[in-house]
Amino acid sequence: MALIIAPLRTRLTVGVCAFMALWGFALSITRYSIPEEMEEGSFVANLATDLSLDVRSLVERRAKLDVIHSKNYLDINKETGELVIREKIDRENVCMTKATSCFLKMDVILESPIRIFNIELEIMDINDNAPVFRRRTMQLDISEATPPGERFSLTNAVDADVGANSIKTYYLSESNYFNIDIQTGSDGSKYVDLVLSGNLDREEHAVHNLILTAVDGGVPPRSGTASIIINVLDINDNAPLFSQPVFEVNVPENSAAGTVIMTLNATDLDEGTNAQLLYSYTLYTSEKTQELFSLDPNSGEIKVKGVIDYEESQSFEMHIQAQDRGANPLSGLCKVMVFITDLNDNYPEVTIKSLKSSVVENVAVGTLIAVVSVSDRDSGVNGKVDLTLSQQETLPFLLNKSSEGYFELLVSKPLDREIVNKYDIILKVTDKGSPPLTENETITLEILDINDNAPMFSKSFYTIHVVENNLPGALLTSLSAFDPDLNENQYLVYFIMEKEIVNTSMSMLFSINPENGDLYALKTFDYERERDFLFHIEARDSGVPPLSSNVTVHIIILDQNDNTPQIVSPWRAQGSVIEEVIPRSTDKGHLVAKVIAIDADSEQNARVTYQLLQITDASLFSLDQYNGEIRTTRMFSYRDPRHQRLVIVAKDNGNPALSATVTIKISTVEHVMSFSETTELPLEYDVFTDLNLYLVIGLGAVSFLLLITILVIIVLKCQKPKPKAIKIPPPNRNSVISRNSVISQSQSSTIADSTLISSDAYWYSLFLAETRKGKVVVRQPIIPKGAGYFVSSIPRSIGPSETTDSRASTLEYSK
Repeated sequence: MALIIAPLRTRLTVGVCAFMALWGFALSITRYSIPEEMEEGSFVANLATDLSLDVRSLVERRAKLDVIHSKNYLDINKETGELVIREKIDRENVCMTKATSCFLKMDVILESPIRIFNIELEIMDINDNAPVFRRRTMQLDISEATPPGERFSLTNAVDADVGANSIKTYYLSESNYFNIDIQTGSDGSKYVDLVLSGNLDREEHAVHNLILTAVDGGVPPRSGTASIIINVLDINDNAPLFSQPVFEVNVPENSAAGTVIMTLNATDLDEGTNAQLLYSYTLYTSEKTQELFSLDPNSGEIKVKGVIDYEESQSFEMHIQAQDRGANPLSGLCKVMVFITDLNDNYPEVTIKSLKSSVVENVAVGTLIAVVSVSDRDSGVNGKVDLTLSQQETLPFLLNKSSEGYFELLVSKPLDREIVNKYDIILKVTDKGSPPLTENETITLEILDINDNAPMFSKSFYTIHVVENNLPGALLTSLSAFDPDLNENQYLVYFIMEKEIVNTSMSMLFSINPENGDLYALKTFDYERERDFLFHIEARDSGVPPLSSNVTVHIIILDQNDNTPQIVSPWRAQGSVIEEVIPRSTDKGHLVAKVIAIDADSEQNARVTYQLLQITDASLFSLDQYNGEIRTTRMFSYRDPRHQRLVIVAKDNGNPALSATVTIKISTVEHVMSFSETTELPLEYDVFTDLNLYLVIGLGAVSFLLLITILVIIVLKCQKPKPKAIKIPPPNRNSVISRNSVISQSQSSTIADSTLISSDAYWYSLFLAETRKGKVVVRQPIIPKGAGYFVSSIPRSIGPSETTDSRASTLEYSK
């Protein structure tokens, strides 16, 4: 039995000890002290360290903070084990009493197993409140019969702080009649009494103005003041009385001025002047109330004086006193409460909270332009409003309601400044009263330009005609482009896009004013050398990045009659006379000579006609004005002189016309020996456009003809003429006597030489003329046997694309 009881006693002792240990942990209290008004998140203490807990166990054991009889101002950071401020602590709110000590009691509770830690947090006061008087102005009416030493209780000041930070003392401004007596209550609060220290004389000093100052004991100290107005009264023992201390009245807003809302009636038991009452507002009636309502001092009638607006104030409080007219007037007080009823008298209001006065034209859709708030000072249904955009279907904007009473004005469509450069956005707000009231607000939004438009010319191709021989620097035309952008984005610069023609840059031929697009010629143009130019002009704006466009310019050089016709056949030296020899037996219509003149001009200016300027016998020869052929109009007679002189003028068709003359001396002979005939072989040849190729071909042909001529002359010189009579066959329709006749070898060779030279020049001129038509004419002489000389004759060409046919007469020696 003893052995059984011993273990039981041991287990009982261990259990009691364990319970006492847990109770000891629960009863142990951890105390901390912090000042009030600490910021949120501020560190208070490390509970894990102070309570000897593992930080990880705070989460595992679900640690929580239980605040007793108070709001939870603190929290536990379970990751660090720190006790931190969750919300600012105001000591005056936590501890409503004036006790010097203020504690927050809380428990830290852990589970598995349960452990409870008691924590007390002392909130220490700081001097964050200044003394405040319950009445900032205190008025005292003291009879002048009051003896010195009389005490008057004053409204004391209060300070929410405690201890040393509470009110320490009072001070009174300097006075010969009053001082103060400071008393300390059982709770340590300070009270002050006003003590009369001298005899009052109302006639000498009717009103005393004093300043009472309360100072606390904080560092630095804070203070508060109140005004004491003391009126010295004559003796009057009955004060006026109202029928009730508080009156209430309802008044609709916007009541007309002069409307009577009520009439006050106070009574005074005194008689005479002491019973005659005057009504007035006390100092507790606000100035705003006194501006809106008038009080008749004699009748006590209260009327509407100003504009009553429910939205500004829903009620007014009037403190009215009735004062008798005794030597020492006494007064009675009452309060009048005026309640205002609402009407739909306020227009809804639109307020622009945030506004962009300008945006660039490429602003993204959805960009916020403005934040708009709407409100109505009325109440109930009268205060509910709707906001819309005027002409919203035509505007690239929309309203998006972001919250109650707030709207966002957003861009809904792409903007283009060149179409609309400014928007006047009208916001229309309407309330739901009856009748509804509407208000408008206009937002002006300016659209800023970007460089999104390239310059534009009025035409894509310009054709400009320029008459040759122009003056260098002459204005050809003005090429102006238009850019709808603004400022630097529309400032244009013009320049010629470089292009070389025959190793010559366009900028050396033409110049353009970079500012206005005026195009100038830098040189004098010659139609005979250059006919047209084709190049591009670019207009570039000054935006970033710059935009540009170009236009094609075609300069066409117009011909002027600036070239005199040049007589190339019959060829002659400068200033010499052409000599032609024909037989006197020549038939009518015989081709004597053909005058060919060329003109370097074109079209009408190059069209040459021929006229006889002087002639020995006008009846003997005729001149074709178009082809320059000189033919006989009849046969020679014995009366006709042997020598005939003709002066022929070649005139172009220009205005004024230019001309050249040639003098031809025609000699007739009786006998001729023979003649040679030349034929022409047309050679089709493609005409190249290169002028240099023409010159090479022309020079080659001339050289070839000169070589043939020289060979023929050598052959003729080497032949010996036979002394036989010359037989002249009669002419027929297919052959006519040559304009260059062959004469005997015994005669001088001068005529033959000049004739050959003239013939070569003729062929050269014909070559130049025919190559203009795309043909190259080559002649091939046919020399009869036994002939001493040969000459050629080129009659009128049949057509511009046909081979020239030659008609020749042959003179042969008789065999």
